[in-house]
Amino acid sequence: MKSSPLNSAEKFDSSRANEYARQSRIALAGYDACQDLAACMLAASLGNAQPANILVVGAGGTAQEIIAMASLEPDWRFTAVDPSAPMLEAAAQQLKANNLLERTSLHLGHVDDLGADQAYDAATLIGVLHHLEGDNAKRQILQSIRAHLKPGAPLIVAGNHYAYASQPLLLAAWGQRWRQHGASADEVKAKLGKILQGADPPHSEAAVQQLLHDAGFGDATRFFSSLFWSAWLTCKGALSRPSTPSEHRA
Repeated sequence: MKSSPLNSAEKFDSSRANEYARQSRIALAGYDACQDLAACMLAASLGNAQPANILVVGAGGTAQEIIAMASLEPDWRFTAVDPSAPMLEAAAQQLKANNLLERTSLHLGHVDDLGADQAYDAATLIGVLHHLEGDNAKRQILQSIRAHLKPGAPLIVAGNHYAYASQPLLLAAWGQRWRQHGASADEVKAKLGKILQGADPPHSEAAVQQLLHDAGFGDATRFFSSLFWSAWLTCKGALSRPSTPSEHRA
């Protein structure tokens, strides 16, 4: 969930895992609504009451996406992947509390660690892309997910987009969100500093679409937005030639 596929767990140590459930719900206004809608979008895409195996990438922390999907679709099973041991343990505790451990296979590591013959009916990548440094790392994780999806399978992608400094009003409103929950001016500064540390969001919604196209996914439908955050549904399509940096600038 952080700076590159190989060292992405570094920022998510025990202290951050312990505060993740509360902090994430403040940093993302509508956190639970986003997770609930993601479950609804996948159910609408796959069809109600159909058994399915769902790949959940970056599942550590609250495991809220699994909880939301499981409550809607009792016949779905889940493979939860995360490179941070403390975050995966936090997710396991939430799954245990919701009687979902038997429906979930937990994997400490990365998508590429999964067996090459494992193909899933759908996948989620929530709160991950903006923690991966550079477009190559972002494409790599999307390509890895694509390789483990059945033809036409849906993917939920959610995370921050826009370079933070490019949207000063949104950034200021983000700070006000913390103040709304009782943080002092110094605490707001510290919270924003931690959020911004090492983050590299795609710089626009078009940039997200391009990353998905480059990785072999189709056009994405946005279904949720909150300040810097948005969530989209796309589907596995045919691989196309990745565009060059000059084409991105055009």
